[in-house]
Amino acid sequence: MTNLNSIEQLSQELLDLDQVDADTGADLRQKAQEILAETSIDLPIREAIADSLSQGNQLLTLKTVGKEESY
Repeated sequence: MTNLNSIEQLSQELLDLDQVDADTGADLRQKAQEILAETSIDLPIREAIADSLSQGNQLLTLKTVGKEESY
């Protein structure tokens, strides 16, 4: 996942972490971590992914968690 379109899509999807199921959210966070670790991707792009991940995580913390959910 290193083409610009898929990175932009991931950035948008990260902003919806609070609206997806736990498995999808974990997959999105894993993809974000892979991009953040990839030094061949320009720093501004990695910073944008980091910002989206942070915002998505903040929104997720505001979500009401049911007792069957782990996050």
